[in-house]
Amino acid sequence: MISKKGNLTGNVEGILRGLGDLVEKLGELAEKGDQLKRSGVFDIDTGGGKDAKAVYGFSMKMGLNGNQEPHIEPFGNVHRDEKTGETTVQAVSEPLIDIIEESDHLLVLAEMPGVADGDIHLDLNGDILVLHAEKGSKKYHKEIVLPHAFESNSMERSCHNGILEVKLKQRDDYE
Repeated sequence: MISKKGNLTGNVEGILRGLGDLVEKLGELAEKGDQLKRSGVFDIDTGGGKDAKAVYGFSMKMGLNGNQEPHIEPFGNVHRDEKTGETTVQAVSEPLIDIIEESDHLLVLAEMPGVADGDIHLDLNGDILVLHAEKGSKKYHKEIVLPHAFESNSMERSCHNGILEVKLKQRDDYE
């Protein structure tokens, strides 16, 4: 983390270092004969003759709420163990999430290809929205920290073509 607010040089260096680590790990995977496809999905050998699908990507946003610091949000099922530094592929993916603040509600969008509305479970506890979806081999899980607390009766949801929309009404709308 950056200790000084507004340290743009430190932010850029941190982003470049993180991207360098990612490129290095992807290069290691490519050297092992795995094919990286344009979709960001690639097969890896997990040992014992079993292959796993690995999905990794990130979303970078700037200028959110007047803040000029970049916000990077990873998604997929490739994770790095902070203690060992080892990269692993998990059975459950983190979906790509967008949070949009409107004047009367907060809109949470989650991209989860291959699942329908009936496959999705949502749990809202204050300012934490827990999303879990599972259909066949497609498994998604994400804990989303919201900008403030909401009550569960303020939540409306719909899912079309793997895109989940969760609308959380501001307190004035349901009191």
